[in-house]
Order: sequence, then C-alpha cells, then structure tokens
Amino acid sequence: MSTIDRLLDPIPIPRLVKVRQSFERPQVADVAGELVHKLGGAAAFARVKKGDRVAITAGSRGITGLPLVLKTIASEIRKAGGEPFLFPAMGSHGGATAEGQRDMLAGMGITEETVGAPIHASMETVEIGVSSNGFPVHLDRFAAEADGIVVVNRIKPHVAFRGPCESGLMKMIVIGMGKQKGADTCHELGFGTMAENLQTMGRVTLAKAKVLCGVALLENAYHETARVEVLPGDEIPVREPALLEEAWRLYPRLYFDRLDVLIIDEIGKDISGTGFDTNVVGRYHTPYVSGGPTITRIACLDITARSHGNANGLGILDFTTRRAFDKFDFDNTYPNSLTSTVPTSVKIPMVLKSDRQAIQAAIKTCNILKKAEVRLARIRNTVALDEIAVSENLLGEVRSNARLAVAGEPFALGFDANGNLF
Repeated sequence: MSTIDRLLDPIPIPRLVKVRQSFERPQVADVAGELVHKLGGAAAFARVKKGDRVAITAGSRGITGLPLVLKTIASEIRKAGGEPFLFPAMGSHGGATAEGQRDMLAGMGITEETVGAPIHASMETVEIGVSSNGFPVHLDRFAAEADGIVVVNRIKPHVAFRGPCESGLMKMIVIGMGKQKGADTCHELGFGTMAENLQTMGRVTLAKAKVLCGVALLENAYHETARVEVLPGDEIPVREPALLEEAWRLYPRLYFDRLDVLIIDEIGKDISGTGFDTNVVGRYHTPYVSGGPTITRIACLDITARSHGNANGLGILDFTTRRAFDKFDFDNTYPNSLTSTVPTSVKIPMVLKSDRQAIQAAIKTCNILKKAEVRLARIRNTVALDEIAVSENLLGEVRSNARLAVAGEPFALGFDANGNLF
C-alpha cells in the first residue's frame, strides 16, 4: 500500500441521491422547417446566382442538431442555384491543423455524406484588412475565394470575458473564420480586449467579405434548440446582443450556492472551449468574469472521445484521474492555450490512480472537519444538468426549492476492482 493509499483509503464517500433540476424549456419542434422559413423570410440567398460557390462555417462545439442545420443550409443554397461547401471554422482547435479540424467535424457527425456538401479544410488565410485598433484581420482562404459566406453558431455566454457579443456569430466571424492566425491576433492582448476586438475586427470582415447571413442558434438548459434566427450580415453586430441576453435567461445552472466538492464525470472541447462551462461551476481562468456557485474542490474523471485528447480546462480544476491524464494530448491541447495566451487552463492538476481516489482526494482537501458531512454534487458534464446527484445532507435544500425534485432513493457509489465507477 502506497502513502497515497494510506492517506485516502479512510476518507468516506457519502451516499448520493439523484435530483432533477428544472429549467425554462422553449423548444423548436421542427428545426429544419423553422430554418427554411427564416432563411426565406430574410431573403438570405436572394443574391446567390447560378453556380455561385457559397461557404458555410462548421465549428467545433457540440451544438445540438448541427449536422441537420448545415445540411438544410446547403440544400437551400442549392435550391437558389448555388454550390455550397463547408469549411472548418474553429480557430486553433483540432491541433491547429486542417486534418485535425476535419477529424473534429467527423467526430461530431459532420461529414460530406451527412451534410450533402464537400468540406474544404485548410489553415491558410488571407489578410483582408486592418481593424480600427490596429489588428490585421484574417479570413479562411476558401471562404475568401467564395461568392458568399453563411456564418453558423450557437449564441451563449463566454467562459472568459463579458461583452455585447460573446460566444456567437461575431466570435465565429473573427476567430473561427480567421483560423489560427485570426484567433492568435484576436487573443494577442488577452481576454481584457476581446469584446472590443470582436466588434472592430468583425466589422472589417463584414465590410470586406461576402457574408450573406448569420444563422444564430439558441439552446435551452436541456441542450435542445430553443430558437433559430437568420440575421442579414450587416445586422449581426446590432442584433446579436439581444440574442445573448436571451441565452443568459435560458442558461443552465446548479441550484446550490455553496458546495464542498463537485465531481464532473467528463470535460471536452465538444462541451465548451474550456472543456467545461466555467459559468456553471464558478471556476474561471481569467480575471474578467466572476459569479456562480462557490465550490471548494472540483475533480474531473475523464475527457470525452470527441475532444480528441484536448484536455483544455483541466488546469482550472483540482484533481483528475490517470485515465484522463493518459488521454491528454499535448499537440491537440497546447496550440489552443498558446493562441489564447492563457496557460492556466492546460496545467496538470493532481492525478490520482482511480475515480475513487480522485473523489476521496477532493473530500480530504475541502477543509471541513467532519468529512462524512461533505456537501457534494456529481454531474455528467456542464451541458447535462437536468439530472444530477447530491449528497444526502443536501436533501433539505432540494425539498425547499421548487426547481428541484428528488428522483430516487439514496445509493452508494459503485466501484470496480480498480476503483473506477461502474
């Protein structure tokens, strides 16, 4: 038995209870039909002539129904006489390589077969202008050569800065479509200038490139499509802020203001830019955001397969497992941090040999006297928050909150012979 075993084996793990969290739930029943209607209403492809090549952005986030959205846009472009194609628009993700970005799309179900359009992947960009605050503005070469561009993204709060536009269409225009060079330039002075850069650099792209429209997607807290909007290119900077306000209203959360320990089963690039949504757990990697619950210790047990070894976000947390550490791919992880200029998020936390020990380490170090009374919650990830598990001592708070409901009897966590959760 190692010294680590002797220190952690006596630490008790409390029984948990499954709890349902309820959130506002607007939902678009027919996403493809709604999108076709909105594209027509905005006359999005009225300028498309027969044979025009139209580029469609394909990002790296796990947006619900994204393959269907992209397929529908491609189909409508064809109906207008155009020839659609997709291009990876994800800044430095995928290891900042064309092959890596294509692989990320395939991992999310976005292929030439599923969307019915070719995918042109390259890291090559064209400098199309200079922003009013002196930054060169880059655009993917294939998009720059196209006769039109359709920008597609989910609108949501960012995990590292605040502004009128955060994660959404303007960010996709500047960082996604700008590839690694665009992302690198936009992040050069850190997240303190990000809100300004998205506006000044984005307006250059909108003035110089042939952006036909932006397709804005909003999701509810259940990771379902709550709203679809089509914005003419020149209206994106003006109309996106209102959509961000609505996204905040629909945002998921944990209904506990204070926890001693949080266990996150998985993080990954398909979930959030930092692997997990920092706004949900109140743990940040820049000084430009704050808020959320106060959580003393957080342990992450795994990295999603779709993240392709990108372990961005682990450095903000306290503990992880050998399983997650073994998936940590430096080549896929470090380019993102080097580009964003935030090394904190890719540091390596304390690595424990099993799920059990990662949980016990979090409990041991959470600075409470009676470890059996730990206030603990467990979530799958930060986009799956409708059902969580909490320690029995939180049941009083659960029963007093109309947004929470007990969903089962108390149970002990089950571990296999290696100490990993069943």
